[in-house]
Amino acid sequence: MSDVRRPHHDHHHRHHLLPASAAKHPPRVLINNLRRPARFVVRRRFEVTTHGTEHVPSDGPVILASNHVGIADGPLLAIFSPRPVHVLTKKEMFDGRLGRFLLSSGQLPLDRFNSDPAAVKACLRVLRDGGMVGIFPEGARGSGEFHRFHRGTAYLGLVSGAPIVPVIQFGTREPGAGSSALPRRGGHVELVYGPPYTFDPMPWPRTKQTVEEASRTLRDAMVAHLDHARELTGRTLPGPIPAAKDKDSEPDTSIPK
Repeated sequence: MSDVRRPHHDHHHRHHLLPASAAKHPPRVLINNLRRPARFVVRRRFEVTTHGTEHVPSDGPVILASNHVGIADGPLLAIFSPRPVHVLTKKEMFDGRLGRFLLSSGQLPLDRFNSDPAAVKACLRVLRDGGMVGIFPEGARGSGEFHRFHRGTAYLGLVSGAPIVPVIQFGTREPGAGSSALPRRGGHVELVYGPPYTFDPMPWPRTKQTVEEASRTLRDAMVAHLDHARELTGRTLPGPIPAAKDKDSEPDTSIPK
């Protein structure tokens, strides 16, 4: 298994080696044009501070891997990241008018209950084109402390060789609030980006054991970044979502602790 480490300087040239991907890049017009006005609107409700944005490569394929505590995490990642990002979003969100908006703004539907090759190919297309993909390794919203950690982030890193930038979000859900709660009005949200990690691209076949070992290594790196983010900001996470208020359950297919 390739070790996690700082990215090589040649990551801009790796994307031409990626395997088959989606035929078309997800829509980019809204994701490029709405970020600035969206920041203005969001900041009228609560304060947003970003730290460590210099760790996000200025071009080339990048995977943003964020903790997940509330419903606002995906939109905040898309709006406030230094570059436009296509965020993997549970397919249940893609119904009706909201779903049409999410698709037109370049967000990527993900089936969390079944193998989803279409989502993988969509991510690979974004990375092949030198774009950014956002992913939540924990899957469903929860404590944000990486007690649960799925294999998809490491898998994309192994397939693409793209640098994986860890992101910790604070303040997107209040303690005791439900999974659909928004950040508190007048509150303060902070996003902390960390130094990127990378795997050497690994050709097919990639064994389950290889992906699981890479996932464990990546989880350790992200837990270390969480500790750094806590020390940097003095913030704490809100804890688990109360069972009676948890509307974001999913099957536990994460790596064993």
